[in-house]
Amino acid sequence: MNRLKTITVLTSTMLILLCCNTKKNLKTPTETINIMTENEVGVKMLSDEIEPVKAPFTTINFEKPLFPSEKIILRLSATELNTAKIQKAIDDLSTKGGGTVIVPDGKWLTGRIQLKDNINFHLENDAELIFSGEIKDFLPVVFTRIEGIEVMSLGACIYANGATNIAVTGKGKLVGPQPGSIRDRILTKDVIDNVIDPKTSVSERIVDGKKQDWIFPPMFISPVNCKKVYIEGVSLSNTAFWNIVPIYCDNVIIRGVTVNSAGIARGDGIDIESSKNILIEYCDLSTGDDCFTMKAGRGEDGIRVNKSTENVVVRYCLALKGHGGITCGSETAGMIRNLYVHDCVFNIEGVGIRFKTRRSRGGGGENITYERFRMNLEQTAIKWDMLGSSGSVGDLADRLPARPINKLTPKFRNITIKDIIIENCSTFIKVFGIPESPVTNLTIKNANVNCTELFNAHDLKNAAFQNMSITTKDSSLFLLDSKNIVFDNIDFNTPEYVKLAIKGGSSDSIIVRSSKNIQNKIFLK
Repeated sequence: MNRLKTITVLTSTMLILLCCNTKKNLKTPTETINIMTENEVGVKMLSDEIEPVKAPFTTINFEKPLFPSEKIILRLSATELNTAKIQKAIDDLSTKGGGTVIVPDGKWLTGRIQLKDNINFHLENDAELIFSGEIKDFLPVVFTRIEGIEVMSLGACIYANGATNIAVTGKGKLVGPQPGSIRDRILTKDVIDNVIDPKTSVSERIVDGKKQDWIFPPMFISPVNCKKVYIEGVSLSNTAFWNIVPIYCDNVIIRGVTVNSAGIARGDGIDIESSKNILIEYCDLSTGDDCFTMKAGRGEDGIRVNKSTENVVVRYCLALKGHGGITCGSETAGMIRNLYVHDCVFNIEGVGIRFKTRRSRGGGGENITYERFRMNLEQTAIKWDMLGSSGSVGDLADRLPARPINKLTPKFRNITIKDIIIENCSTFIKVFGIPESPVTNLTIKNANVNCTELFNAHDLKNAAFQNMSITTKDSSLFLLDSKNIVFDNIDFNTPEYVKLAIKGGSSDSIIVRSSKNIQNKIFLK
């Protein structure tokens, strides 16, 4: 029988000794740290200028874009589709060197529009641009990426491809596709992996609603292969799919944006897709799926493209509804790396900090830092799910047996989460790694936590949990096939002693020290 090699538990008696030797005046873990409240983040706090970015990796100098002084104020019809008028103004002004195309106050209907070089598409304060719900108004198909797979499809309501120095600005409203053929024919009976063959050329992956009885819905704002993208101030509602989605872009700034897609299936807020040098700040998101999301391609097709999402900073943002506050995945093939998220508040019904992938997705995430968070949640505060469900990946969702490591094996590693207040959550931490690729090199420290359940982890390696005050009704600290785990200076405020439950022949070197109200209860496989 496999034996557990090293378990050390230093009791509360030792806690008193260690504390006396190291800390004369104990304080709660976050007492001396300024962790913002809801009233200090989000759209209402948007600054005129972009403050310098400080991150644990090298970033570019994020600056507001400049545009030529020429302007076109659109003259639109309140009763007809305005697509042609809007597109002609964009095309003509871009050809002349660029400038600002202004959508005036009023309610205007349009189909898909495409931004071109050096165009600032600006909505006046009382402008409301409403998008058609008919497939024909988003044709011909354009190159895009849907859920991490390249296709020729409807694209986005506001689309761009290969443009430089483009913007969507103003305090006006963008309203997504109206009732019609788009919403009637969204693919729901299957998943994209089963309807797009990764072995076919992208030019042959045409989804236009003519050969199929279904379509991929258009995203809301999605520049593809663009440089210097700026989105500020606008409000988005009623999307048919993901809201703001830069794909293969470089130097993107998204600030002061309001998204409301609550109740809309797959209504993600901001999805960064295989793009780099990104700043997201002062945004308010209420979504029908994940809020702030990092993605990098899906499975075989994502590995073929092999483009990472990297050098991303998210700060001073507010999540009000959503399945996940900040999420990495589940499309991870090209790797998500160098992500820094700080000074945010998440008051949502879902998971606060979320990592998800699948055995068939590849890539993963690394070098990720979160700090100074305040969260009030109905579900788990911090969660990894690397298995998924049988409905999406079949028996790959079964934890055992461990599979051979190959190009589709994902990994999450080198992650730091610190200086957090969790006012409420169901479970503090869930780590569901995979045996052949455990979550590795994780540090979570300086936390005040109020939770119903405490800790549940399997396939975790090299992790430190430090300096926490945890109030919980639960008394179970569960680890399965995990090794090199340290719990240090944890104040467990529980009705009874916390029970350290350890299972699995691979579990080894579990150390609990300087922690209060914990007893040793060990189960061997």
